[in-house]
Amino acid sequence: MTWEVLSMIGTIAFAISGAIVAMEEEYDILGVYILGIVTAFGGGAIRNLLIGVPISTLWEQGLFFQIALLAITAVFIFPNNLLRHWQKWGNLSDAIGLSAFAIQGAMYAEKMDHPLSAVIVAAVLTGIGGGIIRDLLAGRKPIVLRAEIYAVWAILAGLIIGLEIATKSWELYTLFVLVTVLRVLSYTFDWKLPSRSLEVSQTIQNQKQIGG
Repeated sequence: MTWEVLSMIGTIAFAISGAIVAMEEEYDILGVYILGIVTAFGGGAIRNLLIGVPISTLWEQGLFFQIALLAITAVFIFPNNLLRHWQKWGNLSDAIGLSAFAIQGAMYAEKMDHPLSAVIVAAVLTGIGGGIIRDLLAGRKPIVLRAEIYAVWAILAGLIIGLEIATKSWELYTLFVLVTVLRVLSYTFDWKLPSRSLEVSQTIQNQKQIGG
């Protein structure tokens, strides 16, 4: 039951996220549906490839495809003045999708008796895969590749499930809320991972070439 609920939450959240990004980029209706579907199921497809689950299992999720299509349709017919708050609602739906799918992916790998490292990788790929594909298709720099804290929360979810710290339904739902809140806090307060720019080094090198 927990598995199905998390799958449904993640599917709806990422389908909405992909549809809103497509509408921001002024895609036509077909583009909106394609980007929404790819965002909702892309992470699961990547996970299945890497942990040995047949890709064909995706096509057995007819109910989730229907749910994703309904969510995308609802977003497409939503009033434009409400969609202007994408920065708020889009980030929230992305955080919900990240949390739900990271936990779902980790549970998938853990049930297949994969080692801790594989559980963490499954959590990360399922949680961020759809978002990466969405951003690339929309011509944007993926969030996970920036200094902003994003994939760290998927790693945390995978670690907790892989170590069997959270096993019961209420513990998994608590973890879902925790990861979502941490992701919301990270973009609200602009938490960032350390980064290093090569612009200064390049400038110094150019000055030396000019001076030489």
